[in-house]
Amino acid sequence: MKNRIEQRRVRHQRLRQKVKGTAARPRMSLYFSNRNITVQFIDDDAEKTLAAFSTVGKDGKLNVAAATEAGRKAAEVAQAKGISLVVVDRGGFDFHGRVRALVESAVEAGLKISEKAISATETEEEAK
Repeated sequence: MKNRIEQRRVRHQRLRQKVKGTAARPRMSLYFSNRNITVQFIDDDAEKTLAAFSTVGKDGKLNVAAATEAGRKAAEVAQAKGISLVVVDRGGFDFHGRVRALVESAVEAGLKISEKAISATETEEEAK
């Protein structure tokens, strides 16, 4: 078959057929290289990057702990730009390890990735 990089690109293309960002709900695009993590918040309708975070220029290992910290900081950057609801584009990577740690820490930092989570939160607030 193809090498691992080409296999990831094929998975990413297949994923991108289903995942689309809008101004109201931008796409949170994740990329993991050997040295850095890049997170972009993209409006696919306008074809613009609304906000971005990268670990370029920062020293340290690229492990789950680094991904957790990157998720927190990416969420802060997004919230500073007024982004609270996103759709996750994992970039063809499997949803475990660093990818999962990044997404979960972004959610803990205040980003929402599901309409259901918002409606459940509103229902709880209305019940109080």
